[in-house]
Amino acid sequence: MLKALACLTLLATPVSAVANDFEPVRDQGEFLKLVQDRVLRIGLYDLAISLMPDGRIEGSALGWQITGQWQWQDGYFCREMDWSGTPIAYNCQLVEVQDGDKMRFTVDRGAGDAAVFRLR
Repeated sequence: MLKALACLTLLATPVSAVANDFEPVRDQGEFLKLVQDRVLRIGLYDLAISLMPDGRIEGSALGWQITGQWQWQDGYFCREMDWSGTPIAYNCQLVEVQDGDKMRFTVDRGAGDAAVFRLR
């Protein structure tokens, strides 16, 4: 359960510093084009999240509902969420994309842990 919660904080799956072929996404318009009508997934946790253009977050992980709000602020994805009654604190994250089908979120404006999601 703790591992899943860490994943939901966007982001528990460490990413090797060697694999750096991700490109930063600094513009909200570009970000919205990448996530529009797509689901961010991490299969290991049965995690699926949709980021709505109006700032809502909807999804589930391990069968439990995820809700929240996001906004774009100074080139970072900032969000707060709730995972089936467990609050996940506000955090701003660096967003990077690879090949248009992988997206990496790194907490604390790029200074913390990261996770890679598949865009489906």
